[in-house]
Amino acid sequence: MTSGTTHVSQCQKPTGWLGRFVLWNMNSRHSRVTDWGLSKVSIRKPDIILDVGCGGGRTISKLAVSATQGKVYGLDYSEAAVAVATKTNRRRIAKGQVDIREGSVSQLPFTDETFDVVTAVETHFWWPDLPHDMREVLRVLKPGGTFALIAEIYKGAKTRSAKLAENYLPLSGMKLLTVTEHRDLLRSAGYTDIQIMEESDKGWICATGRKQGQ
Repeated sequence: MTSGTTHVSQCQKPTGWLGRFVLWNMNSRHSRVTDWGLSKVSIRKPDIILDVGCGGGRTISKLAVSATQGKVYGLDYSEAAVAVATKTNRRRIAKGQVDIREGSVSQLPFTDETFDVVTAVETHFWWPDLPHDMREVLRVLKPGGTFALIAEIYKGAKTRSAKLAENYLPLSGMKLLTVTEHRDLLRSAGYTDIQIMEESDKGWICATGRKQGQ
């Protein structure tokens, strides 16, 4: 396996000591785009929130600062990610404010209509079955709840990293979407009030949708 392929696989599903290093790096490198994306989402103090593909757990920490009277759940299918996210949030876990679990977005281990907000940062382009997985997220959202996809790369962005990623899509296995494709994906899955926000000079994107209801 080449070093480039190794890096891609560790980003997709971190494992072992190298995976933990990648996760700690992600916590730092994705912090700014996470802050930007979360600024587009209304989070209330009593909200129950799920962060899908939680990685190293930094987004969970940010969400917990806002949902002070609620609870934040993190989910990742990487054992290494769960370990790092647990360490990152150990104090909040001890207080009962955070719960981190191992599992797949394709079969979320939660009952219907559990969450006020679901977030997915730098992860949806790795999901195994995007149309199905988007509906699975919709299932666990409460009526009126919000889903937010946040990423620092998307298809059609003018940044060097986006163009490089598009060139290597067949090797990486990533599913990069255009702005229009993000909107169509949310609409097809059943979301309403869809908004797509871009930070074009950075290549950032935040796509939000709501579950019909309240």
